[in-house]
Amino acid sequence: MIGRLNHVALAVPDLDQAVATYREILGARVDAPCDLPEFGVTVVFVRLPNTNVELLHPLGERSPLIRFLQRHPSGGMHHVCYEVADIRAAVERLRVQGLEVLDPEPRIGAHGQPVVFLHPKGMGGVLVELEQASHDS
Repeated sequence: MIGRLNHVALAVPDLDQAVATYREILGARVDAPCDLPEFGVTVVFVRLPNTNVELLHPLGERSPLIRFLQRHPSGGMHHVCYEVADIRAAVERLRVQGLEVLDPEPRIGAHGQPVVFLHPKGMGGVLVELEQASHDS
């Protein structure tokens, strides 16, 4: 059911510093920041040959990422994202299998594609994002 690994998301307390590290020290291609108010985050994608790294930073005082950074002040891995061919079929299949889909109604994510998140308790302690694969992936 799952396809390729789309990205690994890292919560960062200082977005400018994280961008500088990836761009200037590691020599990676880094996209411009993109605010996602619906998710309460600013994202920056680090483009790698085989996948992407998504840098996440809180957007606004109500960002759910603030709680994560309070527990992990230096930042850390927030989630992994896998592609699926049909997000609604994936949600239905997972629910039948007993996995908890957080907010099972897909929302549009950073790549302009529908996404959902799976509760970590059913995924080995890791928050998992599923993203509908774009036609050109």
